[in-house]
Amino acid sequence: MEFSDLRSRFESGQLQYKKANEIARLLGVSHRGERDALSRALKEMEAEGALVRDARGRFVTPEKLGLIKGTVQANERGFAFLLREDGGEALFLPHHALHGARHKDTVYAAAVGGDRGDEGCVHCIVSRGMKELTGTYYHEKRGGFIEPDERKFGDKVRITGGVRAAAGEKVLVRIAAYPDGHCPEGQIVRVLGRSGDLKTEEDAILAAAGLPEAFAPRALAEAEKAAAERVVLGTRRDFREEPVVTIDGDDSRDFDDAVTLRERENGYELGVHIADVSHYVRRGGETDKEAYERGTSVYFPDRVLPMLPECLSNGACSLNEGEERYTLSCLLRLDKQGKVLGSEFVRGVIRSRARMTYNKVNAVLAGDGALRVQYADLVPMFEAMQRLAELCHARRKARGCVDLDTKEAKIVFGAEGQVEVEARARGASERIIEEFMILANEAAAEFAAGYALPFVYRIHEPPSEEKAAAFKAYLQAIGVRARIQPERVRPADYAKVLEELAGDPLREVAGGVMLRSMAKAKYSPENAGHFGLASKCYCHFTSPIRRYPDLIVHRIIGAVLSGEAEKAEGQFASFVPKAAAQCSARERREDEAERSVDELYKVWYMRDRLGERFEGIVSGVTAAGIFVALENTVEGLVRTEDLPGEGYVLLEERYTLKNARHAFRLGDRVKIVVASCDVGARKCGFLLAEN
Repeated sequence: MEFSDLRSRFESGQLQYKKANEIARLLGVSHRGERDALSRALKEMEAEGALVRDARGRFVTPEKLGLIKGTVQANERGFAFLLREDGGEALFLPHHALHGARHKDTVYAAAVGGDRGDEGCVHCIVSRGMKELTGTYYHEKRGGFIEPDERKFGDKVRITGGVRAAAGEKVLVRIAAYPDGHCPEGQIVRVLGRSGDLKTEEDAILAAAGLPEAFAPRALAEAEKAAAERVVLGTRRDFREEPVVTIDGDDSRDFDDAVTLRERENGYELGVHIADVSHYVRRGGETDKEAYERGTSVYFPDRVLPMLPECLSNGACSLNEGEERYTLSCLLRLDKQGKVLGSEFVRGVIRSRARMTYNKVNAVLAGDGALRVQYADLVPMFEAMQRLAELCHARRKARGCVDLDTKEAKIVFGAEGQVEVEARARGASERIIEEFMILANEAAAEFAAGYALPFVYRIHEPPSEEKAAAFKAYLQAIGVRARIQPERVRPADYAKVLEELAGDPLREVAGGVMLRSMAKAKYSPENAGHFGLASKCYCHFTSPIRRYPDLIVHRIIGAVLSGEAEKAEGQFASFVPKAAAQCSARERREDEAERSVDELYKVWYMRDRLGERFEGIVSGVTAAGIFVALENTVEGLVRTEDLPGEGYVLLEERYTLKNARHAFRLGDRVKIVVASCDVGARKCGFLLAEN
């Protein structure tokens, strides 16, 4: 007997608040085989979250109980928050209201009000979020356990089998069971090395994130066959004699964008040439499946986990100096004020004239004599690029883009392999590439929108009214006047705040609070605009070697160029929504892993600086203490108990921790001493150097 109409029967109300035997009777199910099939169907709907049970064990849809679906974001101190799937304000989940739910679990919860007015209570767990985790193995009389690296998980894990490990080793564990009232149980999948070793700790982050390293043999074979293909001009546009260059970091491993510029009497002709990955990676092939699963390349200080096999990412698709390469090129015409007059997309072939770096171009523009002689034929073009980039940036500022310009860490290895951490510098060349890539991304999005095709947009929604109001209150607390209307916030309102704080130490801290008030950018099949860039239509087009959404965009634009727009509509209509969700999820996973590894290297670097003094800015204020960010981007906590005096009170709305004699506020400059470095927890502890 089929039960395909169960969902519609629940939605109609016919089966709501019924137990399994009552449902069977209503459906006329009497035979044992049919009852078993019904039981399986109900369990499947329960497992996918389409059904829940009430306090009396009756099946009901979550909507009927007013339940809210979301992901548990736990805190090390035992409580948690429910990050709602519908994008609403998070619910506070006290420890007693978790009912066995743990960090990253998907749950249904009820809003219960509580003392805070925003409390929730977990009704049921839909799925477990952490199926594998890493930790340090140890042994007790009762058996083996691991202490999870993820402190938010909230409990140790009892080991019931798997690979053998020695005490003190870092292991990867697969969770097998969550017994009621007891520790979770799991089996050791892999021994990673000695806990506390830098490489072991980094490997543990990668393993916990589920980041794949090796490619499947069939994908490698397919990629190598494609990479061996000889470049042929055919019907493509010939750009091989154009002064096309790549401009990337000194440590860049792949080159998927190249630029050229001609300055004319009436304006500029800009060429943004992007590696034509879609030519080499066949949709639905083995390489494509792996790329889709990975979503993006992941970059760490000592290694790269590429989205595509090396023969493509560093070989056939990489726009290497002096080598002919296929491109999908965006050709833009701009007037003397930097306004885009028109754009054209073509398939082309380029031969990169030079592999330039940001440092080299910055030096050329700063007047480095030797480099200006070495690249004499390119110097006029670089100078024209700087002029155009400044015009484009001015136009973006005029429309209200939010230019946070946040400080990023640069992690490098010294001559003897030691870790060095410093703030990454940004010069004119970084701005050139940023502006030109934004132009190409906007042009690509507008091109597809003009054909009304299924498409993967890069969207950044405006801040919620609540978060915008909280940000405005923070600005008022630190004495900054802001003309922000929380119910109708505009990018220009945020940009104005940063403009008014230019040159002020508070700018960086206010920028951090601003960033936390904004939604996270994501991929979407619907064009909702990009708040941060103040752009009405935006996508990711310029990095198909390392981002899967860009590859989708290339395929859709390529279909139009081949006269197959109608065919593309049928191919991509159902795929694009799934791909946008998948790529957004993969981006979050990779970002989190990159951030964790950066934190690990920062703590490793600071180990050799215990007892040293630094000056920093208070970057966070909590009841537990104040966070201090140093010039090199390292952040550490000064605990409340280590602050001078007693009786500290947290004034959340003023971002201040104070007692009768002392007050510490977001943005204050303080001097600290490095007191501790916990490599496993990836945290630094500071003490104040002076009161």
